[in-house]
Amino acid sequence: MGILVAVVGTIGCGGGRTTTSGPVLASLSISPANPRLAVGQSQQFSATGSYSDGTTKDLSDVVTWRSSNSAAVAITPSGLATAIEPATVVVTAVTGGESMSASAKVTTAYSGMLMYHNDLARTGLNPNETVLMPSNVNKAQFGKLFSYPVDGETYAQPLYVQSVTIPSQGTHNVVYVATEHDSVYAFDADGVLTRPLWHASFINLTQGATTVVPPPPDDAFPRGEIGITGTPAIDPETGTLYVVSYAVENGQDVYRLHALDLGSGAEKLGGPVVISATIRGTGDGTDDQGNVSFDPSWQLQRQALLLLNGILYIGFASHGDIRPYHGWLFAYDATTLQQTAVFNDTPNGLQGGIWEGGSAPAVDGNGNIYIGTGNGTFDAAAGGLDYGDSVLKLDRSSLNVLDYFTPFNQGDLAAEDLDLGSGGPMLLPDQPGVHPHLLVVAGKEGRIYALDRDNLGGYSAASDVGAVQESTGQLNLNLSTPAYWQGNIYYISNKDKLKMFTLTDGTLSSSPTSSSLNSYGYTGSTVSVSANGPTNGIVWALDTAAFRTAGAAQLYAYDATNVSDELYDSTQAGSRDTLGAANKFAVPTVINAKVYVGTTTELDVFGLLGAGGTDIP
Repeated sequence: MGILVAVVGTIGCGGGRTTTSGPVLASLSISPANPRLAVGQSQQFSATGSYSDGTTKDLSDVVTWRSSNSAAVAITPSGLATAIEPATVVVTAVTGGESMSASAKVTTAYSGMLMYHNDLARTGLNPNETVLMPSNVNKAQFGKLFSYPVDGETYAQPLYVQSVTIPSQGTHNVVYVATEHDSVYAFDADGVLTRPLWHASFINLTQGATTVVPPPPDDAFPRGEIGITGTPAIDPETGTLYVVSYAVENGQDVYRLHALDLGSGAEKLGGPVVISATIRGTGDGTDDQGNVSFDPSWQLQRQALLLLNGILYIGFASHGDIRPYHGWLFAYDATTLQQTAVFNDTPNGLQGGIWEGGSAPAVDGNGNIYIGTGNGTFDAAAGGLDYGDSVLKLDRSSLNVLDYFTPFNQGDLAAEDLDLGSGGPMLLPDQPGVHPHLLVVAGKEGRIYALDRDNLGGYSAASDVGAVQESTGQLNLNLSTPAYWQGNIYYISNKDKLKMFTLTDGTLSSSPTSSSLNSYGYTGSTVSVSANGPTNGIVWALDTAAFRTAGAAQLYAYDATNVSDELYDSTQAGSRDTLGAANKFAVPTVINAKVYVGTTTELDVFGLLGAGGTDIP
């Protein structure tokens, strides 16, 4: 956070107040009073003097403006302030006697794509894309610009930050990529370099730290090795990237929470810290003394990280449903890396992994947290503490359950591995009608549920009476989180087409209002949407079904008003736009006229052809 304070005295010579028979400077004001600046942005400040006769005068060009830290916030002699990095800075405007002052507070922070699926509601929408539009996203004008090699699968969604100062390398727009080889890369997002800006690795063979080899079954994910799976989260105020690594350290599986400097990749805040917990419970893996401990050998850090009001939330599922495991959610103070709360969704039972297809917890305007859980024990309706196959509303401080929804057929879902929480919940903008605060979620059974966030509905053994709406038969097995734009909801379930559903007066259409002509393979796709406000909407999706054969991923773009209109796909121009080898659950990041796609072998960057960048081997 940056603070600008301007101090001004009356105009005169020497060190004191000038004696004059004319109007006297009575007060000084600064405008604007409390602006917010993204790093790289500028703000013109003005200093206005009010005089004893009621007149005012612009003093901006008369005072001398100074910055206590010009490397963080620079200011010109005319009062034009430019945010260079997040900081707290005093800028002083000085005249003769320095006898008057006025202050303005400016919040400076990095901007960009800082979290999974773009926002806390998990809509997947970037509403500020002014360059890419349906009229120019086609094979003649749009394609692959360049790529960077990486050392492992990228399940994590690439994140993007504008105007980051890199020590000894100047200022860059940066895209951050995390891999299953326990690496985090910072690349120049515009392709002006052929190497990473920095690369952090959390494995060290000489110190006995290696990535984890996943257990069978063969199709368990990730394949080959496990390092970083969950998408990191970025704090724009402090310039920190939070990420969880997984490694074998001298024969022991260990999860660590890291806080990395955005500019250098260096560890911050005394990190990393080991993730661990023990709670009271009698469930799977108990020590028979009423304790259940977090065992990293059985848990997979699948869910994307959530950063909310200075607290970092980290969710866990399992390796291919291999027991014993539970669904865990941890809370850590983002400034001290100290654990503040722990939640286990089946403390007296089993399973209940927090998968969500890699999505992060969703958050409403009051700071309540929403998660979906996987197949497992459920006894909450009888007063128990187990919440398998449920949507949970959690208190952000204690992680206590405030409300829940569980399908009537939860027992069948658990028995048949049909997790409700296989895809993440998405919160909708306020809707008309008696249920203004809705979320939508769909699991492996393929039912789409619309739930009232003010009353999720609990559980009924007879039917899903607590749901505002449910739609059956429209999706296949679902492993994705939907996206939203202009009253439309977009889903791609397993081996299915992209389907667009429309909201009318808070009610979801009973069938798709449009569908893509092509179908996707296993596992479907979580899509992203770019738009310029209410116009030029584009749905972006990845088909990663070729992951089994190390084949290339495929990128698709559709008109968001009618997804039967395919604008572009990466096979249309022959081999020109071929992506790297596919890995499951990848999500495209669309920002500042480019599309960033993580694969097993490389980060691929797409945009308007001739828009810059070089082919990076």
